[in-house]
Amino acid sequence: MTEEEHMREAIRLSVENVESGKGGPFGCVIVKDGRIIARGANEVTTTNDPTAHAEVVAIRGACKALGTFQLDGCEIYCSCEPCPMCLGAIYWARPKAIYFANTKSDAAAIDFDDQFIYEEIERPIAQRRLFTRQLLRDEALVAFEKWKTSPLKIAY
Repeated sequence: MTEEEHMREAIRLSVENVESGKGGPFGCVIVKDGRIIARGANEVTTTNDPTAHAEVVAIRGACKALGTFQLDGCEIYCSCEPCPMCLGAIYWARPKAIYFANTKSDAAAIDFDDQFIYEEIERPIAQRRLFTRQLLRDEALVAFEKWKTSPLKIAY
């Protein structure tokens, strides 16, 4: 399949998702060695899971299919430019490429506007809209110290 055919599948999933009433207009496919190994569509409202964006659903499926927590050598095709959460998940998954169709401006035009999240990330913690305060850092550092020296850790 070509890049365009993979993208058409992501777009098809997004359209199908709207027509079925299962969720938002977002679809994603993950490809390895030229074949689709996972598909995802937005499942936020059907699963009551705000993290169930098409990209996250597809990443979970691809990692399960490959038996790994990284998507080395994979390409991700998104029907829309990934939101901040999905972009973070994609970077953590470490694919070799991302392709997208609709832009974040296109999404904002239909009330999926993530610009406020990008702006919040740039603000100092005390100036963010969501109340945030650090607690018990010294106690929490114990886990980090144990991780640093653990012979059981798998780096990622």
